[in-house]
Amino acid sequence: MKQAASRIPAADAASRPRGRPKVRPARIAVPRGMAADDSSETEDRIYDAVVQSVLRQRLKPGTKLPEAALCELFGVGRSMVQRVLRRLAHNHVVELRPNRGASVAMPTLEEVSKLFEARRALEAAIVPLVVRAATRADYAMLRRHLRREHRAMHHQDQAEWAALASAFHTTLGALSGNPLLQRYLDEIVSRCAMVVAVFQPPGNATCEHDEHERVVDLMERGDAAGAVREMERHLLDLEANINIVQPIPSSSLAAMLGLE
Repeated sequence: MKQAASRIPAADAASRPRGRPKVRPARIAVPRGMAADDSSETEDRIYDAVVQSVLRQRLKPGTKLPEAALCELFGVGRSMVQRVLRRLAHNHVVELRPNRGASVAMPTLEEVSKLFEARRALEAAIVPLVVRAATRADYAMLRRHLRREHRAMHHQDQAEWAALASAFHTTLGALSGNPLLQRYLDEIVSRCAMVVAVFQPPGNATCEHDEHERVVDLMERGDAAGAVREMERHLLDLEANINIVQPIPSSSLAAMLGLE
C-alpha cells in the first residue's frame, strides 16, 4: 500500500467484494418534523457526511464537532446527533471526552503501530486459508477486482481507489471461510483506511495495485508462504508512508462537512 457506514466501501453485482459498505453522497436538508421511518436514514446520512469528510481530508484530526453546531447544520435534534457521534466513536472516527465533547480522532504513533501489527497478524492467518479454499472462480473474481483497481488508479478519484484497495483485503477475509477472522479484518481494515486517508502524504497510493497483483499471483500458484511474505511487505510499506502530524483546521465546520 503506497492514500464507513461502518465499513470501508462497489462495482458490478457479479463481482462486488463482500463486506464493503456503500459510500453514499451526503444529502442533507432534512426537515425537523421528519417521520419516524426517516430517522435511521437521516442518521446514516449524517454519519456518512462526517466519515467522507474525514476520508477526503476536509475534516482534520482534532477538529471539534460541537453538538449544537451539528444540530443546526443538519436540521435535527440533539438526541440524533448524539447517536451519530456514538456510532462514530465506536468506529474510531471521532473521540468523545467528558466535558470536552466530540472531535475527529487523532491517533498516536503507538496506536497506529499496534493497529498495523494486529493487521499483519490477521492477514498472515487469512492468506493461507484463502490458498487452501479458493476456487478458480474465486481467483477470476479477484482478477476482475484487480482490473477495477487499475482503472480507478487512472480514471477515478482517490476515494474510489481507496475503497477498492480496502475491498481487496476484506474480500480475502471473506474467501478465508472463517467468519470470525473476516469480521476482525473488516473492522481493522476500516480503521487502517481512515488513518491512511488522513495521514498518508499526497501522491501515495492507498494500496499499490502491483503489490495486490503479486499477492494474487503467489496465492494462485499455491505459494502460501510467499504470499504471506509479500502481504507483510505490502503492509509494512503502507505503514511506513504514514506521517502523523497535527493539522490545523482552517475552514468553517459547514465547509469541512461539504455543506457550503
